[in-house]
Amino acid sequence: MTRWFEDIIIDETHNLGTHKFELAEMIRFSKMYDNQYYHTDPELARHSHFGGLIASGWHTACVGHRYMVDYLADVERQILDAGEKPGISGPSPGINSMSFTTPVRDGDVVSYEMTITSKRKSASVPGWGILIVQIKAHNQRGELVYTQESAGFSKLRDFKPSLKMRLQEWAIKQPLLRKLLLKH
Repeated sequence: MTRWFEDIIIDETHNLGTHKFELAEMIRFSKMYDNQYYHTDPELARHSHFGGLIASGWHTACVGHRYMVDYLADVERQILDAGEKPGISGPSPGINSMSFTTPVRDGDVVSYEMTITSKRKSASVPGWGILIVQIKAHNQRGELVYTQESAGFSKLRDFKPSLKMRLQEWAIKQPLLRKLLLKH
């Protein structure tokens, strides 16, 4: 998130946007990243147990991830426009779960939403918190097509490093001390 860890509200849902999946785009994505006949060949897919061509689950996930990144960039712009300093997002230590529950088909309009379901201060990375993020996607009929739970780092605004940490940070920036420290 582009808000500080302390400002993130648990169970607040953020609408990320909607996407209409169209056959040409589904085939193009799948030929590049998930080249399986039920994603790329409408004729063969008609005879599959899916009863027709379906979007790759990775396509569904990538669209949702893109919408999340765009949403967070928009939130950051709003914070900057208000004259405030945005929070700092960090990397994701991983995905806890991911499910593709209903196939996405040509013409489906999929809506994505994100909810922070929990947060805690990191025990191993001082100055950072860990967010548990859930993304859900529903088609135009309200059917859940995709869900993901992942973790992400968020910087603590009010973190004050200890004297030891500040000295270590200073020492590592000194060329001669850095050489000595990295040897051992």
